[in-house]
Amino acid sequence: MSSLPDRPDLAQLRRQARELQRAAASGDPAAVLRIQQVSAEITLSAAQLTLAREYGFASWAKLKDEAERRRASAPDPAPPALAPPSAEPWRDYLVVDGDDDPDALIEGQYADRPQLRPILDAVLAVLPGLGPLTVQARRTLVTLFTPRRAFAAVRATTKTRVDLGLRLDDARPRGRLLAAGNVGGGGVTVRVALTRPEDVDDEVRDLMRRAYAENAAPPPPPRPARRSGPALGTMTVVIEGSELPGRTCRPEPDGAGHENVHVALYSRGKDRPALIVPGNPWTAIEPVPGDASAARWEAPVTVKRGPDGGFDFAGPFVRGPRDDRHLGLAWGDLPGDGTLRLFRGAKLRLVDVGPELIERALRPGHVLVARIRLTDARGNPICARVHPPYLTWSVTS
Repeated sequence: MSSLPDRPDLAQLRRQARELQRAAASGDPAAVLRIQQVSAEITLSAAQLTLAREYGFASWAKLKDEAERRRASAPDPAPPALAPPSAEPWRDYLVVDGDDDPDALIEGQYADRPQLRPILDAVLAVLPGLGPLTVQARRTLVTLFTPRRAFAAVRATTKTRVDLGLRLDDARPRGRLLAAGNVGGGGVTVRVALTRPEDVDDEVRDLMRRAYAENAAPPPPPRPARRSGPALGTMTVVIEGSELPGRTCRPEPDGAGHENVHVALYSRGKDRPALIVPGNPWTAIEPVPGDASAARWEAPVTVKRGPDGGFDFAGPFVRGPRDDRHLGLAWGDLPGDGTLRLFRGAKLRLVDVGPELIERALRPGHVLVARIRLTDARGNPICARVHPPYLTWSVTS
């Protein structure tokens, strides 16, 4: 039985458990035999329990508590020597989110896809050259923070791909930069798909440096609020949807499946029956089944003179800040309890409509028509900001 030092290093104990689990997972007979003394599964928690038992403790939690107690109570015999360079220097930036063990959270993300873990390590190896930062591990992703805010997130999205999400406010999908998708976390705006460690090349490292620099800089001073001018009138917007995707879908290959898909118009009005969208202040009106032949909604929109001389929009159906005014479509499952279980949304941006169309739509007897194809190129419900040819605007009388 091993003896615990007087001043045990909890980080070193975690590394020992992680190295034991990795050795067993790679087929090392001695490591497999050690873990099989306490568990039939080769997991990080089994390796931690193995280590605890070898030190004479009933559980990893008891070993951890004793290590912390001894380190707190033992006198420091001498000024600490300089620690040797860490094989994983990014761990110096790792912070704990709640009571969870960050190592266990990261191992859990890659438990069923260990071949992708070297990709995460290659991303994290870039961090020491960036500047002050923190690394936060969660159950599904790792988020990277500057002292100001998050600038990147890393998620094992599928069993063959890791997505590096970056917060680059002015970047648009192009080349290796893809739409953010479902990376989530950190307000990421774009992502880079990584399938092997070598994909973390000079281009990716430069993108990470750029994301760090943009999100570490102090925000620009706020501009004084400018109010819109008086209302110019009300125009009617008719949304005509075609080519619906069907009642069932699985937008992400390893994501949740949806069995009773409907699409509805977002609203804050009180004059039409509405479905509650859990966790969302907006409601959904006039839901249309995903296998319908067509969909149609009608929404009044107040048009105002904007502070820059252009048009601004308001009303119970208008969403977003002034530079992103839009009508929204909500995709969700309809469980039959008066709610729409949202999983996607689509934007029809009014700010993208030409001013000559707005002027014509304000004339008596005229309407602004948005014709939208509701299935994307992969056969899933259309989502995010919708561009031509999926969306066209026109005016009819």
